[in-house]
Amino acid sequence: MATYLLDTSVIIDAINEKQARRQLLRALVEEGHLLACCSINVAEVYAGMRPKEEPVTTELLRSLRYYPISFEIAELGGKLRREHGRRGSTLSVTDTLIAAVAIHHGLTLITDNARHFPMKELALFALPH
Repeated sequence: MATYLLDTSVIIDAINEKQARRQLLRALVEEGHLLACCSINVAEVYAGMRPKEEPVTTELLRSLRYYPISFEIAELGGKLRREHGRRGSTLSVTDTLIAAVAIHHGLTLITDNARHFPMKELALFALPH
């Protein structure tokens, strides 16, 4: 059994019933895996949510295991951004924080934006766009 941290784009696709994301997530749960989100996902989803989507959005997000961002995770996210920036790769703070949550807790990140998460220490479940 694995715990999968969902990238925000995967959550949004599941809410909007795009790219069979909801079916994929349901299949993972049926196999006994856990699905998770973090505070970055919640903020990003609610920031772009249309009012009519609120009931399904809240239901989905509250069904996920929630991982808050601790001081250690915030520190790791900042370090990841700085390290990759020094190598010429500009990553967003939100993506490095999501990666830091996954790395810190030993979670696999499900994303369709693998290029946003080049960290060697991060376990990825990469989806096609």
